[in-house]
Amino acid sequence: MMFATQFLTFRRLSIVATCAALAACGGGGSSSNTATSAPVAAAPVDAATLTAATVTTASATAVAATTAVSSAIAITDVRFQNTDSSNVQTSTPFTFGQPFTVGQVSPTDVLTGRLEDGTVVPLQLDVKATHADGSVRHAIISGILPTVAANTTRTMSLVKGGSAPATATGTISNLLKAGFSSSFHAKINGVDYYASADDLLKVAASTSWLKGGIANEWQVAAPLHTADGTQHPHLSARFAVRWFESVKKARVDVTVENDWAYEPNPSKFTYDASILVGGQTVYSFANFTQLHHTRWRKVYWFNATEPTVTVKHNVAYLIGTRALPNFDQSITIPGDAIAGFLNRWQHANTDPMGNGLTTGYMPTTGGRDDIGLLPNWAVSYLLSQDATLKNITLKNADLAGSFSSHYRDKKTGRPVSLMDYPFMTILGHTGDTWNPATNKLEAFPDCAGQSMCDSPYTHDAPHQPALAYLPYLVTGDYYYLEELQFWAMWDAFETNPGYRDNIKGLLQSEQARGQAWSLRTLAEAAYITPDKDVMKAAFTNIVNSNLDWYNSTYSNNPNVNKFGVITNGYTMVYENGHALAPWQDDYFTSAVGHAAELGFTKANALLNFKVQFPIGRMSAPGVCWIDAAMYSMTLQDGNGVFYNTFAQAYNASHTADIDALTCNTPAMATYWNLQVNEMNNLGPFTEGYPASMQPALAYAADAGGASGKSAWALFASRVNKPDYRYGPQFNVVPR
Repeated sequence: MMFATQFLTFRRLSIVATCAALAACGGGGSSSNTATSAPVAAAPVDAATLTAATVTTASATAVAATTAVSSAIAITDVRFQNTDSSNVQTSTPFTFGQPFTVGQVSPTDVLTGRLEDGTVVPLQLDVKATHADGSVRHAIISGILPTVAANTTRTMSLVKGGSAPATATGTISNLLKAGFSSSFHAKINGVDYYASADDLLKVAASTSWLKGGIANEWQVAAPLHTADGTQHPHLSARFAVRWFESVKKARVDVTVENDWAYEPNPSKFTYDASILVGGQTVYSFANFTQLHHTRWRKVYWFNATEPTVTVKHNVAYLIGTRALPNFDQSITIPGDAIAGFLNRWQHANTDPMGNGLTTGYMPTTGGRDDIGLLPNWAVSYLLSQDATLKNITLKNADLAGSFSSHYRDKKTGRPVSLMDYPFMTILGHTGDTWNPATNKLEAFPDCAGQSMCDSPYTHDAPHQPALAYLPYLVTGDYYYLEELQFWAMWDAFETNPGYRDNIKGLLQSEQARGQAWSLRTLAEAAYITPDKDVMKAAFTNIVNSNLDWYNSTYSNNPNVNKFGVITNGYTMVYENGHALAPWQDDYFTSAVGHAAELGFTKANALLNFKVQFPIGRMSAPGVCWIDAAMYSMTLQDGNGVFYNTFAQAYNASHTADIDALTCNTPAMATYWNLQVNEMNNLGPFTEGYPASMQPALAYAADAGGASGKSAWALFASRVNKPDYRYGPQFNVVPR
């Protein structure tokens, strides 16, 4: 029986190895644009020929590789769910993003997929970002799933070993020979402007995003133009074509942009839009208005219907890499919560230039699904790996392009960078943008009339959701990477150049929550941007410049306040400038904790300083933890001098009748209409102030020693906790 199992495993690998040599049984394919010979059938392996005398060196190598893969310990696993309830999926191409823990995978390692029945699936590993020790931080993995039955899920372990697929077997020439074509058309005032992916692939230099024996993705871009070559000054199209040579299928990603940073007279434009793939119209939208400094995206398949297979990641491993905060994995997202998201999505504006589930007017105050280290829907997807929630999370990230926060540099083809324009700004005056090194103004051009730059949406830093980071992490789609980069760089340059110290991109002039969410976005961009991308250094420099400023101002300042709060910018704005909002400061603490987990070592000292505040509000002498999540807290006396103790601040923040109450007694509970052991200020609600405090306390439990753990234990002992199954975005717990 053991021999039979080994024989079947060997037979599978022999066929796989032969297929890999022949572009995965799909026939030709080479690294050049020349035609190749016809495919050769894989020779069957007969048990009688499996003798020591007849096993070739290649076969012996294959056997050894198969044995290694079969016995290897899985790094992690992913699941493939066929969401089609009627049809089996065969030879399904897949691509997904995968983070790895420090030191686990080397860029030279070969990864192989091992399905639950032992079937070996060759994998292509495109390494994008590495950790400080050189090991893989983030990679994009591609393969061909042999088969998955209708309404069924298969599990694939990722293991080291096996045989790598042949390199770069897919070519642009083969893609075009298969009949590929795709174009975008915009009819403006009766004139057809267009861009063609196949024309660009023939004549223009393409950028390779994926390269290997399974998947090749080429990116091309150009301004829209008329038949006589007249270019539109503002509208452009970008195509990302992902070609799976062995199955002759391609995914085409079409993005339409109106986002040049320095093109004169920026404006919105109205046009009739259409996308063609393989000569067929796959999308059309009449009388469509594209806002200034925006972009929109659609994805279609050539030579194939869209696969109904969705990739589900191993949640524990994803969170264990520390690429994501430690959201509580003990909860289960219920079906009615998922149905609620779907209902809201179906009633939202999800067309191009829609805002989906994101609050269109970001300065809107109060509890919201999109506020937190991640939005509610994204954390719900993360924890459940539900296909519906994944689709909503990704589509909502697509619609992040609808906000006018996108500024692309025509010279570089990339989002504008402070490294190139250290004096550009959104909020400053034109005179503030003078660059003495170049003797040029770096102000963005004025709109072509105010009405031409009107938008139904308003974006800002203090209420900015994290829309694109998780989607890029799990898909590896370049659109999401650039979406993250657009928003991160906007966070860095939107303030006045003098306030931010020009190229340093300091966040210190913002509200505390604005500093929090901007630091989160910038840290994520620096962490996940590929090593070879010039913008990685730009984001890393900005993050480190900010951490240096905070450490100099707070962590390493012997005269700093004793509470562990930041007081710069618009923070001390309550009680005539003597009080701040603890919940905003908690946001900042959680962002610093997230940055520290992402590997920014300069964040460690700042985190040690910051966790004093949530710990002190819970457990310092003279305070009552029942009101630790108060709306505002007075930290200074009437002369603007900081108090020395939490007890003084607590007493100054309450009236005498509250100060007279003994902590956590029936009398206090009655006063605030609570139960004993219940926290004040919307304690039972997922978006209440104790919930906002939770991530900061979780990081305090990890970084604050025994006092941090004690404060967390007290917090965890409370009653009437939120039902985080319906809103888990603040449900971060200690590591």
